[in-house]
Amino acid sequence: MTIPIKIYIGFDPRETIAFHVLAHSIHVRSSLPVSITPLMLDQLRQALTRERHPLQSTDFSFSRFLTPFLSEYAGWSVFMDCDMLMRDDIARLYALRDERYAVMVVKHDHVPKEAVKFLDQPQSAYQKKNWSSVMLFNNARCRALTPHYVNHASGLELHQFKWLGNDDLIGQIPARWNHLVGYDARREDAALVHYTLGGPYFDEFHDCEYAQQWRDELQYMLCVEQREVNGRR
Repeated sequence: MTIPIKIYIGFDPRETIAFHVLAHSIHVRSSLPVSITPLMLDQLRQALTRERHPLQSTDFSFSRFLTPFLSEYAGWSVFMDCDMLMRDDIARLYALRDERYAVMVVKHDHVPKEAVKFLDQPQSAYQKKNWSSVMLFNNARCRALTPHYVNHASGLELHQFKWLGNDDLIGQIPARWNHLVGYDARREDAALVHYTLGGPYFDEFHDCEYAQQWRDELQYMLCVEQREVNGRR
């Protein structure tokens, strides 16, 4: 029996459409069963009790670190931000998991130049920026991420992976699995596109890189016709 790939996606009601398009783009390209869970704050009130921080730009800035807890610290799970579009089979990402590591990420060298991003939210610069936007969690090795720790640790402690105690426990996945639109040079093999400045569902980013592909995905999601994806219907 094939166990579904556990996927947790950050959810913010201001980007509801982004979540659904991303989930659809994962489903239609996956060669393995997937289980997708939106991290909705209203459903996490018993576990996540910390107050919203002034620099917190989305609802899922901290809820992402509950992924191992929600997975009962067993197996592997995938977390990703909602402002993304899957262009490849997520099973290929899942196949990269390596038991030597507690968590695996794209190790961006990302220094944002702007002070604000979508919806006039503050843009923060810090070491390991955007590393936590896509994470492969080896859940049993992430037991430090208890609800108590997630509720009380600082943002930097969480997003800079200080809960691991050792950066050697952070594995690297190829950059194509977290392509930063507006920062990274365009690449045709981008597997997971990240609209980190703002997605094409916002007027000011209507014409950003991969905007038309996102709109096409939205239309495919709304359409009842069968279509061919990666050679399959």
